[in-house]
Amino acid sequence: MPRPKAAAAALMAAGALAVACTAACTVDRPAATTTPEASAASTQGSGTGAQSAFFVQADFDAQLAMRSQEPEGPADKPWEQAIAPKMVDTTRYKKDGPYHLCFSNAAVDNPWRQVGWKTMQAEVELHEEIETFTVLDAEGKDDKQISDIAELQGKGCDALIVSPNTTATLTPAVTAACAKVPVIVFDRGVRTGCPVTFIKPIGGYAFGADAAEFLAEKVPAGGKVLALRILPGVDVLETRWSAAKVVFDDSRVQVVGVEFTDGDAAKTKSIVGDYIQRHGTIDGVWMDAGATAVAAIEAFEDAGLPVPPISGEDQQDFLQKWKDAGLTAVAPTYPTYQWRTPVIAALRILKGQEVPETWNLPQPKVTADTLHAYLKPGMPPLHYALCGCEDLPGFPEGWGGKRS
Repeated sequence: MPRPKAAAAALMAAGALAVACTAACTVDRPAATTTPEASAASTQGSGTGAQSAFFVQADFDAQLAMRSQEPEGPADKPWEQAIAPKMVDTTRYKKDGPYHLCFSNAAVDNPWRQVGWKTMQAEVELHEEIETFTVLDAEGKDDKQISDIAELQGKGCDALIVSPNTTATLTPAVTAACAKVPVIVFDRGVRTGCPVTFIKPIGGYAFGADAAEFLAEKVPAGGKVLALRILPGVDVLETRWSAAKVVFDDSRVQVVGVEFTDGDAAKTKSIVGDYIQRHGTIDGVWMDAGATAVAAIEAFEDAGLPVPPISGEDQQDFLQKWKDAGLTAVAPTYPTYQWRTPVIAALRILKGQEVPETWNLPQPKVTADTLHAYLKPGMPPLHYALCGCEDLPGFPEGWGGKRS
């Protein structure tokens, strides 16, 4: 039976305590994707190994160009803004409310997803026309999400929101759902154009390039850079690394290793420690996600070495460490405010209003000059600054914060 929206969180409560995804998670593994072993062993070029099978030059060029384009939409609501939107007609989906929205979520297995999930629930509560909000959590498993999407198609959903666990494997399930219900995909993509809209920040290429360009500038010629990744086979993570590879291959730095951390802090710290022992020093650290950036920093501190230029993300513990230690750092972002946008898009579609075919949201980066604006007093260490949640009911307590 569909569940009232107020009870939707119960369906995912168990997942909220899950730790970051381990190597046991199901992921797409394209043949050309760089592996840690191949990357570490490579002696060609800058040591970055083969380019990812996910790399598309035109998309890379487009995303890097979008970084300097002004978005359209309300200035104080970046989750409603769009960069260079191509609008699509949705009149065929128009229907009277109240509405039953459904959501197939990849997981809530890391802090970024947990912050986003809280933000989405709060957005749903803003809209009285949403009578029911049914949510299934795939727990980081492709096979479960395929089953979840099929199950949701039988629950009378007026629109289906999907955050795919992986890209290629979930494509058939999303394609099948498109034939029965308007589908909104966000965060991670699929290899089909059938969803009414695909919502994302500018994307992985922009994220990866922002971090790599910073290191290429700050690390001296011939300096040793360690690249830390989470998992293969997720498009947004693959494109982060593939963009960094392009930048590094055109730079004077030496990439001495490309390693998968599984998003685990202890494993991250161990890998960095091993590379410090192996090379004597590491001159820069690039990361495809910053949740374990503090662990990487601690490896240098434990070795009695200064922390080299490093990239992280807008997680509070990293931002605080950056400020306290006076680090040379940058934090590309993949804003968690994007979790508000699918709910807004679903309602616009059901009301017959135009939406962008690809909804490219702004994707700022945190620099030394803007760090003070993103470090949020009273918020917990694992909170993400770009949640877009400050105006939502229950903030900051609902996100684990305290009023100042």
